Amino acid sequence: MVHRLPRALRRAPAVAAVCGALVIAVGGCTASDGEDGAAPDRSTAGPGGQGKVVLPEPGLGFDYQIGGAYPPPRGVEAVSRDRTAKPAPGVYNICYVNTFQAQPDAEEWWQARHPDLLLRDDDGSLVVDQDWDEALLDISTAAKRERLAGIVGKWFDGCAAAGYQAIEADNLDSHERSDGLLTADDNVAFGKLLAARAHAAGLAIGQKNAASLARQGRDLGFDFAVAEECGQYDECDAYADAYDDRVFVIEYRADGLAAACKGWGEELSVVLRDLDVVSEGEAGYRRRTC
Repeated sequence: MVHRLPRALRRAPAVAAVCGALVIAVGGCTASDGEDGAAPDRSTAGPGGQGKVVLPEPGLGFDYQIGGAYPPPRGVEAVSRDRTAKPAPGVYNICYVNTFQAQPDAEEWWQARHPDLLLRDDDGSLVVDQDWDEALLDISTAAKRERLAGIVGKWFDGCAAAGYQAIEADNLDSHERSDGLLTADDNVAFGKLLAARAHAAGLAIGQKNAASLARQGRDLGFDFAVAEECGQYDECDAYADAYDDRVFVIEYRADGLAAACKGWGEELSVVLRDLDVVSEGEAGYRRRTC
């Protein structure tokens, strides 16, 4: 699986210190049993089980490491990493999963195993996100959404077994790149299945981008948001309002960071990263916070 790169160059206009983690049991709420910012005990949670779901606190120090894992910098309390990487010790770990599109090097697997679950146009050609060379998954029918949720759900189980506390579900906005073959309602319907599946595995789940769907995302079961460049495009309020400030913001430009920090630096988790989100020590690495 190739590490997912951020989509900072393809943004569509849109409407809009650790205090301990909040722990909710699916269907109920209990107090946190974590200490010193560490995630609470998740021993009752497991793949397919109705265990505890650990929500992130607002404003955690954050690092975005989906392009390569490295030791979290000082002050970092939450990290997002690719699902193929191990979680970082002692912080809140978010497992990046591309849930609405196929990773570029996974297309052959999809073609061999589930060719009918890739979105195709009237000529039978794959519908591809051209910016990132990712074939869109076909979530246009309830039956296909159920099958895809089963496949992606196994990835969620892997994240839970590895020790992650949450999922970053990428590409909630895939309908915008579907040539009209998908609708926002299709994305929302699939998102609802993903949220239920994550919770069944004992994982919180975060909406990725799609500010115009933030309120719907919260209503259908997403627990927080991961927002690229919401400072740059003045979208942070949509996520903050929907998710009670449980928002992880990634900016890629200095002016975007300045805007995010000015408006939301005290409430949200904000970080500036290089566009390729490379590991610390590699050429091009860049990281700043408010």
